[in-house]
Amino acid sequence: MTQEQQNQEPSQKEDKVQPIVDFGSVITKTDHGNVCCITIVGQIEGHNAAGERVKTTKYEHMLPMLVKLEQSCEVDGIIFLLNTVGGDIEAGLAIAELVASMKKPTVSLILGGSHSIGVPLAVATDRSFAVPSAAMTIHPVRMSGTVIAAPQTYQYFQRLQDRIVEFVTRHCEITPKRFEELMLTKGDMASDVGSVLYGAEAVKEGIVDQEGGLGEALGWLHKQM
Repeated sequence: MTQEQQNQEPSQKEDKVQPIVDFGSVITKTDHGNVCCITIVGQIEGHNAAGERVKTTKYEHMLPMLVKLEQSCEVDGIIFLLNTVGGDIEAGLAIAELVASMKKPTVSLILGGSHSIGVPLAVATDRSFAVPSAAMTIHPVRMSGTVIAAPQTYQYFQRLQDRIVEFVTRHCEITPKRFEELMLTKGDMASDVGSVLYGAEAVKEGIVDQEGGLGEALGWLHKQM
């Protein structure tokens, strides 16, 4: 391989990657104002990098982008499209807390699923929508890797879970008691405790504000803008 070919290879790889970065968020000008669309998909990646073949949303990319959007004169409202399996708890909560603290109108739309730590992300916006086929998995905190069997470890898990319960119930209509009941339900999941809720069920439980699709979500956002 010549030196010229070696120099071209990284450039070709960057050309393939760059559109993915660009289309992860788009800004559209409308008669109501400028809307930014952000996708939160795959696994929420935290301090540890996921494998190359795993589709991820990286919190170190999301956090500065949200700060930029909050201060941007070119953005009047933000819609988040969610299809996530969950992932790192603290990274997911960090994104959710930042979204919840934004002053610009925000709306979330669950497409496919918003599982595990995706639940706080879904309720963090000013208004949440779910399509009828959307799914949300609610389960207790789980850890992978070596777990030290000591009382302090279980206390840490409980406090971590309490943070999730507190955030979710602060941003939607479900009560802490009911949310914990859904976390510990038996028989709904094949190899674990927890619950799987679909669009209308999530609305009925008070987690999601409204059942609807893109038109309904954008219509609400346009009114707020």
